Amino acid sequence: MSYFAAFASFAPLREIFFAQSVMPIISWSLIAPEVIVCIAAVVVMLVDAFARPTQRWITGGISLAGLGVAAVATVYLWANGTVSSDAFNGMIVLDELRLGFTLIFLLVAGLTLLISTVWVEGEKLPAGEFHSLLLFATVGMMFMASGNDLVIIFLGLEILSIATYVMAGFRRTDVRSNESSLKYFILGSFSSAFLLYGIALVYGATSIVEPGPGGSLSSIVAGTTNIAEIATRVGQAQYPALLYAGAAMMLVGFGFKIATAPFHIWTPDVYEGAPTPVTAFMAAGPKAAGFASFLRVFVFGLPFVVSASSAASGSLHQTWVATLVVMAILTMTLGNVVAIIQNNVKRMLAYSSIAHAGYALVGFVAAGAAADLAQRNTALTAVVFYLLTYAVMNIGAFAVVQLIARSGDRRTSMEDYRGIGFESPVLAFSLSLFMLSLLGMPLTAGFMGKIMVFGAAIEQKYYGLVIVGVLNTAVSAYYYLRLIILMFFGERTMAWSAPRVPASVALALVITVLGVLYLGIFPGRVINALQTKVDAQLFTKQLIHRLRR
Repeated sequence: MSYFAAFASFAPLREIFFAQSVMPIISWSLIAPEVIVCIAAVVVMLVDAFARPTQRWITGGISLAGLGVAAVATVYLWANGTVSSDAFNGMIVLDELRLGFTLIFLLVAGLTLLISTVWVEGEKLPAGEFHSLLLFATVGMMFMASGNDLVIIFLGLEILSIATYVMAGFRRTDVRSNESSLKYFILGSFSSAFLLYGIALVYGATSIVEPGPGGSLSSIVAGTTNIAEIATRVGQAQYPALLYAGAAMMLVGFGFKIATAPFHIWTPDVYEGAPTPVTAFMAAGPKAAGFASFLRVFVFGLPFVVSASSAASGSLHQTWVATLVVMAILTMTLGNVVAIIQNNVKRMLAYSSIAHAGYALVGFVAAGAAADLAQRNTALTAVVFYLLTYAVMNIGAFAVVQLIARSGDRRTSMEDYRGIGFESPVLAFSLSLFMLSLLGMPLTAGFMGKIMVFGAAIEQKYYGLVIVGVLNTAVSAYYYLRLIILMFFGERTMAWSAPRVPASVALALVITVLGVLYLGIFPGRVINALQTKVDAQLFTKQLIHRLRR
């Protein structure tokens, strides 16, 4: 009993304990899209356990239906979402940034399902297992975008990572697939450790001592992992050194997930060894999810308006923005230069993916440096739109690569594309369109995406960064146009038969081709819909008043 009496007599410890033991307000509507996809994944596993091997299409249909219903729920939240900010103790956020990324994830998952049908059927793989893993990975991405707490973001990251590790090695009899999965697992676990340790340090750094009357100790407020709370406490952090170390370690963890230099080393080997549909998913979905969390933690958790109110937090803000500038330059340059010497199409697209992460970082830098709410929202919208355009054109490119590679990804060399332009004109012209869009040719989605992120950086006067981005775009013309020239002007020396295009892959190609053209010619409606208007967390009257004072 003496221990309980001592606990009851120590008021600060008692307050911390009971403050963290309050039951949260549950709002199922707030997490309806995530719950729907999770239920669909469980149903797919149950159906797969009892369905015949010849009924593989059933799990695919259930998965697509689940993604469609989740998309409807997301649109409903967008149009009518009025949920208490106290739901789940503020760990889940409802804003345009979350909902925009959620729709991107659902689109990526749906397109991956469509292009994976021929692969699953052709190699006699367990379709139900693959579909359920894909859905669980999508749930993880959705939680990474919806998390307003570092714990929720880490939970989503681990759900995504575990499912992706398995999918990368899903072709069990292929040594390259096994190697890809093992490399991704080892390096992914390493980066997750950095991220988790960074979260722990930030939690410790954000504890606050509240003095009572006359200078006596009134209470000790424990650290927090809530991003909105971190933003309000970063200016009065008790341990600034811990805050620096925590931010640095989280930057390493997120840098790995979005494949930025110098944390990109896993990308080429994993992309080349993984099955092509899985590579398409990894290049578009997890990258966007990493950016969603990265943006929320650094732009919202360590924002300009808060950092300007104190010397320590202001220095931290300047440090992470400057670090991102260097990372963006390295990522764009390394990705494009190394892609020039690649003779494998999947490795070339892997380095292209690294370069495009650098382009997206340009918009990230603009969002982090923005001192004005409207400019910050414009930069955030630019990043979301860029990742949408990249997802569409990248998955379309991998859909064509999947058909040409055949079973076991046997034909992924550049030479395998020589002279196929007029023998398979539909695939060749589709792949050419995707290559031109990745390059940033006018009237394509890639061009508008680059215009958005470069424009946001120019608005913040990062002229040098934009010049580096434009020069790297010119460098990338070599390897994108090289593939097109090989297809239409190369002379084929071996017999080649055009692959059959299944209905599901044809549908995916139609969606991606139309998406590239629509987003390149008529982007206004999509940009307006994605327009970020988040202002409740950081740019509040209280913080603006503190800045002015």
